[in-house]
Amino acid sequence: MTLNEIAQVIGASLHDVPDPLALVTAPSAVDSREVVPGGLFAATVGARVDGHDYAAGAIADGAVAVLAARPVGVPALVVEDVQLAIGLLARHLLDHISPTVIGLTGSVGKTTTKDLLAQVLERHAATVATDRSFNNELGLPLTVLRADATTRYLVLEMGAGRKGDLTYLTGLAPPRIGLVLNVGTAHVERMGAGPADVAEAKGELVEALAADGIALLNADDPYVMGMAGRTRAQILLYGRSARARVRAEDVRMTDRARPAFALVTPAGRAPVELDLIGEHQVSNALAAAAVATALGLGVAEIADGLSAARRRSAGRLEIVERPDGVTVVNDAYNANPESMRAGLRAVQALAGTRRTVAVLGAMGQQAEASRARHAEMGRLVADLRFDVLIAVGAGDPLAMAEATEAADQGVAVHTVEDVAGAIRLAGALVEPGDVVFVKASSEIGLGACARALAGRASG
Repeated sequence: MTLNEIAQVIGASLHDVPDPLALVTAPSAVDSREVVPGGLFAATVGARVDGHDYAAGAIADGAVAVLAARPVGVPALVVEDVQLAIGLLARHLLDHISPTVIGLTGSVGKTTTKDLLAQVLERHAATVATDRSFNNELGLPLTVLRADATTRYLVLEMGAGRKGDLTYLTGLAPPRIGLVLNVGTAHVERMGAGPADVAEAKGELVEALAADGIALLNADDPYVMGMAGRTRAQILLYGRSARARVRAEDVRMTDRARPAFALVTPAGRAPVELDLIGEHQVSNALAAAAVATALGLGVAEIADGLSAARRRSAGRLEIVERPDGVTVVNDAYNANPESMRAGLRAVQALAGTRRTVAVLGAMGQQAEASRARHAEMGRLVADLRFDVLIAVGAGDPLAMAEATEAADQGVAVHTVEDVAGAIRLAGALVEPGDVVFVKASSEIGLGACARALAGRASG
């Protein structure tokens, strides 16, 4: 599209534009470091950075123009609301290229499922999927703007921090297929009192489906099953339950803590062995398989795609092996009780008889139940017989440490005030051959500890 055509779509005025017929030929970006020659740079205002300050640099790096809320002295499309304009542009593009839009949501596992699904579908046809966790009101339209006329499948991870978020996102990109993974305690502080409120918000995805759409529901989650009455679409159940049409049978764990199972679909049965740790990955794989089944892929093709898939997104049970035999498992992208529980169990299964160290920080947005949920995680650390716990931060992480100590299972418990302290202490305590698990909500920044440990050879 030309700058002039884009301006008409989003209601923008052109400022300092020498050629209104200049073509935008590449995706847009909100991070000036990710500007692609031929694309647009969307100048948004964040908590710490104002994108308008980087407008000139974006043009120098090849952006055709800046989408901005005010003139910036370089070619710009000026609008009142940059976020709204990006959404309008994405919807306009979708209306003209018409890929099959797949929306997925859930409290945990969205990014891993999205990555698995993308790798299955890419083997079949041109696919564009959400990068990293760009699943909000800015990230989703930026993903859409990476698609073109050759794109057959558009896989969109959809995050919901509060009620109404999914209604907005599905308005930008109406899905033909809607996948709901699970309902847990992520974002409960902003959504309401408990899982029922989270389910109310997540169910907005299936409500957005048309009568000729397909809703894929997790048969193992009662809150997700409760969404069946909220959609006009056809329903396909997946899970480990016998009532699921896409299900796993004969689940086992390999000696590398990777799950293997028989994938069963209406088209038949085929073996799968995932290259991801933890039994909880079976549910993520089944969710991806359910989408592929709904799209008409054969069971053998789906199983082969799942078995060949690799971890794509950093900070999610990301494994680094050090030369001294230390295994660092970086799961510090985010945390809630469900993902913390799954991660601890996966790491303990991976470790076997090896010594285990857990470096754990706070799980955010847990509302009034936060202290109790952290204490529950502390008891799990003890029950799983981790050798060392390093609890990072004041407040709730201290409740975790106290609960681990009170369980009296022989765990060596340490507390530190911050990430810098965690890096120093973990560096001193970790021994050759250990398995180290690092996890907290993203705002804690504990990924820095995982990266420091991964780059350090013990002793």
